[in-house]
Amino acid sequence: MAKDEKNLFDYTEENIRSLDWKEHIRLRPGMYIGKLGDGSSPDDGVYVLLKEVIDNCIDEHTMGYGKQIDVSIESKSITVRDYGRGIPLGKVVDVVSKMNTGAKYDSKAFQKSVGLNGVGTKAVNALSTIFKVTAFREGKEKTAEFSRGELLKEHKETKTTESNGTLVHFTPDESIFKNYHFVQEYLDNQFWNYCYLNAGLIMNLNGKKYVSKNGLLDLLQRKTNEDELRYPIIHLKGNDIEVALSHENTYGEEYYSFVNGQFTTQGGTHLAAFREGYTKTIREFFKKDYDAADIRGSICAAIAVRVQEPVFESQTKTKLGSLNVSEGGESMKNFVGNFLLKELDNYLHKNPATAEALKKRIEQNERERKELAGIKKLANERAKKANLHNKKLRDCKYHYNEEATGKDKEAILEKQRESTIFITEGDSASGSITKARDVNTQAVFSLRGKPLNSFGLTKKVVYENEEFNLLQHALNIEEGYEGLRYNNIVIATDADVDGMHIRLLTMTFFLQFFPDLVKNGHIYILETPLFRVRNKQETIYCYSETEKNTAIKKLGAKPEITRFKGLGEISPDEFASFIGPEMRKAPVIMEQGDHIQQLLEYYMGKNTPQRQEFIIQNLKVEIDLAEEQAVV
Repeated sequence: MAKDEKNLFDYTEENIRSLDWKEHIRLRPGMYIGKLGDGSSPDDGVYVLLKEVIDNCIDEHTMGYGKQIDVSIESKSITVRDYGRGIPLGKVVDVVSKMNTGAKYDSKAFQKSVGLNGVGTKAVNALSTIFKVTAFREGKEKTAEFSRGELLKEHKETKTTESNGTLVHFTPDESIFKNYHFVQEYLDNQFWNYCYLNAGLIMNLNGKKYVSKNGLLDLLQRKTNEDELRYPIIHLKGNDIEVALSHENTYGEEYYSFVNGQFTTQGGTHLAAFREGYTKTIREFFKKDYDAADIRGSICAAIAVRVQEPVFESQTKTKLGSLNVSEGGESMKNFVGNFLLKELDNYLHKNPATAEALKKRIEQNERERKELAGIKKLANERAKKANLHNKKLRDCKYHYNEEATGKDKEAILEKQRESTIFITEGDSASGSITKARDVNTQAVFSLRGKPLNSFGLTKKVVYENEEFNLLQHALNIEEGYEGLRYNNIVIATDADVDGMHIRLLTMTFFLQFFPDLVKNGHIYILETPLFRVRNKQETIYCYSETEKNTAIKKLGAKPEITRFKGLGEISPDEFASFIGPEMRKAPVIMEQGDHIQQLLEYYMGKNTPQRQEFIIQNLKVEIDLAEEQAVV
């Protein structure tokens, strides 16, 4: 039998399947919520599930119903209560379990909402082991209970004294979101963003209150250090548009963009329109054809727009694709550009001191760019001669560019979101990871020795220092953050003093020259086991003294204990499980109130006495904890 004939008989009616809505969501969750993850990244699925539920509450608030949203997260279960109109009681089951069902298809009910395709809460329902929804409406309530999308019980309508609104309780399915947890800093950012975009809205999370009076002005004040700003934050508001901006003393461009209350982490047409419109306005105001990179260098800006029927490039709504602000209406480019040409121009004319400070920042950028031009050319030539992709970088197939097309777009986007580069020290560690990695989504970059302490240095050093220059080229960030090739940058160093020092020096490099990578949640620290505890029947890998003691008690009878000092001591076979689906990686997070220059000055500067006292105090705490564990 010919090969083609065999394949024909393998493809029969039995190969054709029709999936119902919940089966399809559970089989292809990436199409609905992006990547899965364990909660260590801000775009992991558990945060998307929470967002999908809260988005409905926000849409109610936007329409003028409900000024407060209460959220509680206990262990791995989430409860969200709003005080809007409440789901119509006769449609409680349909709204959360029937695709293409919802009020947002009726533009009169929700003029400028985020969720327009009726998928959000259905995805939450299908991907949760427990999903319970209760609607309170005009003195009556109705509840429906589900598990993994299956209706368990539809309660009858009963009388209630509760205020109008909706209550949703759900527990994400651990068979899909393995070992998930919630990072408080990510939740803080998520809740603050909601409040910045809805001035006056009160949100409560486990008793913590979030509220903003000044919208995007408050956002930029929280994200920046007033002492590092070159001029006071410019805050502009118009019909369906709000902008806040200033310039800092850091490198790069930092943006926070929103559409109808949705944080568009990948930007889109509104952000492109802002960057172009801002450049044009500045050129016309100063009557000089400044280079766009000089105008926008070191900018920190936020833009929020509200549009009718927004079109996003994926279900997770991280990038706006709409070309117009409404069907048949003004183009996004003209809408944002004209607003800036009028309002920003007026502001600069009324505030000459701000205009002068802005001009000096632009001219400083221009001088630095010209000074670097010759050095960059030589550095690029050195990078080519160093044969980067053969000696320093073991690349992967899928890269982070969010430009996939075709029928497999969502599958490719999911792979791109998983793209990871491990920054290792030395050949032995990089060799183990290289042999164990997934070549589709995981790349490896090997450092040679300890990097330079770059605190206080200018970007000139990035091109003069071979390691920094090659790392920059590997990440493809020479021309800015938008070219980043990997979604996750994981620093993988040994668990000893030298490894910790290399980790600090690498983090200093990113914070000093590419802070937007840290601020946007791309930098992680790989957590690898400190100990291997095993007997003839079982092997347990332990990430702390506590886990080691627990493992010893479990295995009993004097098990073999191995202390891993370096990553090179871990065999490729072992490493595969540590960098696989259940990889432990700790995000590098800028907490509220943290400011880059202050952090670097403290940890990497010359304030030895203060840092020494910090180390002594924290070392004492660690010793006390170890003694307590030993007693237990």
